[in-house]
Amino acid sequence: MKTHHYIFLTAFLFVLLFYNEEVGLNLGILGIIYAVGTLFKTPEKNKTRTLYVLFGTSILSSIAFAWYGDLSSLLAVTTSLLLLAYKAKNKKMKILLLPPVFILNSCTSLFRFFSFDEWLPKRNASGIWQKTLAFILIPFVLVAIFFGIYSAGSDHFAALFTDYELDINLWQVLCLSVLGFFIAFNYWNYVVERIIYKNNRVLDNDFQRDSQIPKATYSFLDLNSERMSGVVSLLCLNILLIFFIITYNYEQFYEVSKTSVQLSEETHERVNAVIMSIIMAILVIMFYFKSGFNFDPKAGLLKILAKVWIFLNAVLVLSAAVKNYEYIVHYAFTYKRLGVFAFLLLSMIGLILTFIKIQKKKKNAFLFNTMAWYFYGVILVCSSINWGGFITSRNMKRKDFSVNFHFTSINFSEKGLLKYAEEKNNQKLKKDLHDKIKIERSRTFLSKILYYETIK
Repeated sequence: MKTHHYIFLTAFLFVLLFYNEEVGLNLGILGIIYAVGTLFKTPEKNKTRTLYVLFGTSILSSIAFAWYGDLSSLLAVTTSLLLLAYKAKNKKMKILLLPPVFILNSCTSLFRFFSFDEWLPKRNASGIWQKTLAFILIPFVLVAIFFGIYSAGSDHFAALFTDYELDINLWQVLCLSVLGFFIAFNYWNYVVERIIYKNNRVLDNDFQRDSQIPKATYSFLDLNSERMSGVVSLLCLNILLIFFIITYNYEQFYEVSKTSVQLSEETHERVNAVIMSIIMAILVIMFYFKSGFNFDPKAGLLKILAKVWIFLNAVLVLSAAVKNYEYIVHYAFTYKRLGVFAFLLLSMIGLILTFIKIQKKKKNAFLFNTMAWYFYGVILVCSSINWGGFITSRNMKRKDFSVNFHFTSINFSEKGLLKYAEEKNNQKLKKDLHDKIKIERSRTFLSKILYYETIK
């Protein structure tokens, strides 16, 4: 099939799947269709291992959305499909350029739509296709658009059609058609502008030969002065960080216990301080090791101090993780407290990659390129695991277990709460849960969230 076939077919399927439906199983089905279509459409030369991995994650994230239908699974399926389409056409392009490519295409889609020669078949297309396009599709689109305009401007004109018994919501069909076509057009027919192609080389992980010559960054500092500046700066920062780690751990583990509110506020403040410290540490190292010092034979001491600073920041991350775990032990699991672990994990990964950057003499772009994939991995994990069920099952073992909080604020906690209601013989909770599940199960087939179909 040609590009225009994919556009019209998936736009038509979008209308079929979402007409008179809520978002649920239908989006999961559509995601699988897009993923399979992309794999078939991709030329053999672009079918790399990365593409097959993205195809698998697109299928899995689509299933995850059909199962949960929440924000994290929506983000996962959207990111997976965009990455799949991006790598299917441009296997060497860096994923950091993905956002500007699709934002630019969304903004220019109206102009690209009217460039018919670029996405519709040429004159040598079959006569049946030409007649279908000329006599059916184009007139239908124009009539639909002007019908909406005239109906909004005249009640009597609208009444000529609404008085008849026609069990079709034309407004909904029109809106779904426009939205479905917009998505399909930008997915199957996106373009990468020349200026973006040119900047792809800037994001390479390794230095070119002409960049491996040690030279000063600024005209007012020679190479020796800049190197010594880095040594003095990192030495002072290491000393400062050692004192901070000592005071940080003393405040966390040895000070007198405080109220839960005070402890919560201080924990968040300290974790924020740790994360900011990690970010600033990576930025400082990126500043000194952006080019010349990676290959400077006299920069041995500078590299040692940088690695020591990375190690000390790793100790700081572990201290924050231990304190967050202790906080959970005292005051139970929540989404935010699990999120702290995710941020600390990403911070640790960032430090490890920074160490690799120095050791392997990589460009700063290496950090961004690699971290982008780790962020994507975190999104996939968040979309595929029932964190609400995990939180509820863990907190149920506590004496201060808050039933109302988990019922109203924790997603997909119904299975755990039903078990809790059985154990405590809480008939009101059981009735409320069954009412909630009944409402979810009453959705039409394409709007269903499969998680609720598995609750007995």
